[in-house]
Amino acid sequence: MSPTTLPAAGPEHGHVTFLGAGPGDPGLLTLRAVEALANADVLVAEHEVLDVVRAHARPGVAVVHPDPDPSSDSFPGTGTPQLTVVDGASTTVGLPAVRDAAHLVMEAARGGRRVVRAVSGDPGLDTYAAEEMLACVAAGVPFEVVPGVAAAVGVPAYAGVPLRDAQGADVRFVDARTASDRCWTEVGASDGTVVVSTSLDSVASAAGELVAAGRKPDTPMTVTVAGTTTRQRTWSATLGTIAQTLKQAKVLPSPEGGRPVIAVVGERSAAAQRDQLSWFESKPLFGWKVLVPRTKEQAASLSDQLRSYGAVPHEVPTIAVEPPRTPQQMERAVKGLVTGRYEWIAFTSVNAVKAVREKFEEYGLDARAFAGIKVAAVGESTAKALVAFGVKPDLVPSGEQSAAGLLEDWPPYDPVFDPIDRVFLPRADIATETLVAGLIELGWEVDDVTAYRTVRASPPPADTREAIKGGGFDAVLFTSSSTVRNLVGIAGKPHNVTVIACIGPATAKTAEEHGLRVDVMAPEPSVHKLAEALANFGLRRRAAAQEAGDPVTRPSERRPGARRRRTT
Repeated sequence: MSPTTLPAAGPEHGHVTFLGAGPGDPGLLTLRAVEALANADVLVAEHEVLDVVRAHARPGVAVVHPDPDPSSDSFPGTGTPQLTVVDGASTTVGLPAVRDAAHLVMEAARGGRRVVRAVSGDPGLDTYAAEEMLACVAAGVPFEVVPGVAAAVGVPAYAGVPLRDAQGADVRFVDARTASDRCWTEVGASDGTVVVSTSLDSVASAAGELVAAGRKPDTPMTVTVAGTTTRQRTWSATLGTIAQTLKQAKVLPSPEGGRPVIAVVGERSAAAQRDQLSWFESKPLFGWKVLVPRTKEQAASLSDQLRSYGAVPHEVPTIAVEPPRTPQQMERAVKGLVTGRYEWIAFTSVNAVKAVREKFEEYGLDARAFAGIKVAAVGESTAKALVAFGVKPDLVPSGEQSAAGLLEDWPPYDPVFDPIDRVFLPRADIATETLVAGLIELGWEVDDVTAYRTVRASPPPADTREAIKGGGFDAVLFTSSSTVRNLVGIAGKPHNVTVIACIGPATAKTAEEHGLRVDVMAPEPSVHKLAEALANFGLRRRAAAQEAGDPVTRPSERRPGARRRRTT
């Protein structure tokens, strides 16, 4: 058995896993953490950790999250964790019973249940995790510890601030909230790197403690807030100038001054190095809020790609996919597919694949029904959907991924080599006739079948509509003319500071007809090429700002009404 294999839970006492959720980026969860979450019966976590771990918990897991005292003005995390039991949908059950974490963990573990107690960073550095572990020991509840990435280590790595170099300087970790005078004296006398956990409005005070303890005022210092998330922001200064730097950046004074930060002090982490090592905040779309107006199923892979560029995708369905009003035509075509009526079947979208697959499942069929039939896909996304279905397409356009590109590669009908002259074309109710006309011209008979209908989705929430019209989004990706029409119809016209990116000329024309200025166009009609084109636009925009000596800002940070400078 692997040393990390899940142990069996006791019939009476259950089992508790103390799990480090890392500093904020969900991608930093370990494989062992994901495994433990997938097997948990009860999840106990503070609010800021819950969003990181919940996605890996199985459906229906009982969730416990904090109910902080709103009257408390203490620094976040300094008080004993007060947690409220809620159901799997995170709706409070009746009147919440507020308890301390240790008692809740013990209570949750009773009856043989597996409990995951998730904490920010690493359990070994959590203020109360050790107390909760001792409570497990006292109650006879077996437990294990799954380490996580500590904020004091992970945040500097994401900020591009090395803690050591080839000379191997000492690294000291200080929690400014609990540091004693002796602690400040010791780190002040050292010439090693000091990593300080503090709050935004206490950074200057911590810098003053280090200067008073002997550190030179010109010692380099970096301060990072919201580390490892797309809200991350880092300032470079010195111990003597950090207060003025935060004031000039209009970061302080602020009602959010209590937010936790990681500050790194020392010559080994000089700000000059950060210009070259800041890999995370220099991503092409870092922090950009990008609107993805597509169907929910289609948006997932595009959103993942946008996240890889540092963006924060916001999916707003503008198109809902529904079955055809008269399903008999589709039913006859699928039966004809099985009985050998067709030589080819051509899929023009992921939704067409989904519609045929659902009809197959309705009849108890699977991918084997495609035996002897040639399969065409209009592009990469559609081809991937077919592969996921168990079907490898015989034809995918070698050039432009569109109906026109598919026709360029489609062979003409040859009665010698093609025993059947008929093509099954399942498509949307609003699809164009380009492909049908082209296939007929090549000598094929086409059964043009409505496999699904596309209808306008319901309007998004009021705050999303306001963000669209008020410039709250940095960019919007339009993947078809219908997404343009539907988004404007259900949510209004995007603000003029928002970067408009279109998948092709037809979509761009529709956007312009609705009064939108098109900034980015994909080099070929592919959603992934569209995201890539937006990322390249972001890179050029960043380079232009740096060359001009201007701060790098997101489009939504531009003053409303200000004249927009185009980046080409």
